[in-house]
Amino acid sequence: MAVPTGTFQTYQAVGNKEDVSDLIFNISPTETPFTSMVKKVKSISTLHEWQTDALDAAADNAQIQGDAAATNTATPTVRLRNYTQILRKVAQVAGTQEAVDKYGRDSEMEYQLSKRMPEIKRDLEKITSTNYASSAGSASVPAHMASVESWITTNKTSVGTGTAQTTPGYSGGTVVAPTDSTVKGSVAETHLQTIIQACWTAGGQPNKLLVGPGTKAKISTAFTGVATRYREVPSGQAAIVSGVDLYVSNFGEFTIVPSRFVRDQNILVLDMKFWALAALRPFFTKKLPDLGDAAQTAIYGEYTLESRQEAASGKVTDIDTTK
Repeated sequence: MAVPTGTFQTYQAVGNKEDVSDLIFNISPTETPFTSMVKKVKSISTLHEWQTDALDAAADNAQIQGDAAATNTATPTVRLRNYTQILRKVAQVAGTQEAVDKYGRDSEMEYQLSKRMPEIKRDLEKITSTNYASSAGSASVPAHMASVESWITTNKTSVGTGTAQTTPGYSGGTVVAPTDSTVKGSVAETHLQTIIQACWTAGGQPNKLLVGPGTKAKISTAFTGVATRYREVPSGQAAIVSGVDLYVSNFGEFTIVPSRFVRDQNILVLDMKFWALAALRPFFTKKLPDLGDAAQTAIYGEYTLESRQEAASGKVTDIDTTK
């Protein structure tokens, strides 16, 4: 149908109001599974230390009647440490931008800070749940905490087919980061079962599997120990589901916890009783001096990770999730 001659349309108009929603949509994930599960404790120094101990191995304890008692040799505790790491995010906003009317927020500074807080929490999640080494730092180099993957050295298996994976772990007061196999390999359920058994034998009772998305899918489709694929619904019928969040082993049930920040080539088998996040300075905001006509506000935090008994946990590494 033809437009009547002389009709004035929006295409020619000048001055029509914009139609901009007052909502701002952000798809970025904010879940932090490891730091949400881990116990929170207080640190009082940049060098955070704790002690571990173990019982003597069980033995055939048979004694002669009336025999004089022999002293059992005492073993000292083991003193471990990790360095606190400073995290920072800064929002800087020009005075003019703060003053003008805006869609979706009244204060630009408040909006920018509302983004920086989940960002810095995501940074902490990535740092703690991956493979960083510890470092004391210096006047010109930041100190760094060691991550969970770097601490685990006792119960580990690599499915890589290239150069052997290594996890030097804790030595001489610092934690060395692991090195990956040069070629990833295919994971089998027996790899996971072996690590779970080793953790249990050492005295741990792990009940969490922290995995990336590809590994989560691998477990769901290829492992027989996953819990039933049926779910009851209100109608009384059973719904078939393709994903799983529970793995049943000979040594207990495990919640499968997907993470967007753990390296998606590992299965971390975790006993969360033996991990803690120590805060020297929990997250806080600090007003910084203005730079000319720009206001600055920072979010700071200073944390480290306690590995109270790494042998209670384990890991399967170098997984090719496509195989």
